[in-house]
Amino acid sequence: MTYQKSQNKDAYTLILEAIDVGVYKPGDRLVESDLADRFGVSRTPIREALQRLETQSLLARDGRSLIVASLDHNQLSELYAVRSELEGLAARLAARHATDEEVRVLKEMVEEDQALIGDANGLARANRRFHKMIHLASHNRFLVQQLGLVHRSMALMATTSLAAEGRGEVALAEHKAIVDAIGARDEDGAYAALKVHISKAFETRLKLSAES
Repeated sequence: MTYQKSQNKDAYTLILEAIDVGVYKPGDRLVESDLADRFGVSRTPIREALQRLETQSLLARDGRSLIVASLDHNQLSELYAVRSELEGLAARLAARHATDEEVRVLKEMVEEDQALIGDANGLARANRRFHKMIHLASHNRFLVQQLGLVHRSMALMATTSLAAEGRGEVALAEHKAIVDAIGARDEDGAYAALKVHISKAFETRLKLSAES
């Protein structure tokens, strides 16, 4: 599949999105020429993008090749510890600063995402959209920036925790609790609800890792 340059996305974004949606999984080798053909761009921006991704530890060296990095148990724990605090803070600030329109959009997302139960990939995309909306509703550009870095590292996970049996329905119930607290302007409640959500996701991912 060749991507059209009309998407107006740079090589870095194209490769990152391909990793995020699972086109390239942890351990997959990335080859300049193949990427240039796939995305319809020259090899120079591809090379620069690969260097940038390696610097961010999203790619790793395997001899002379670059592969999509993977997270070991300790790295996974560290990532979720940081994510839990930052996401919780985003929910707290959203409860304080979100506009009425942003709250309504969050409520609509929770309602509409019910139709995706059973579709792990669809739920994963919806989950990213939901969390990004909370980040934006925090109205803190520096927090949004840091959460962007965390979520880029989340792309290194081979599977979504939403693939676990029953997790999708429970996760959406957790989303509703988060949004209810934000809508009620309950800062402590929103913080706690989002931290519980991340904790449950981490538990699910640990179980999936143990089974693989």
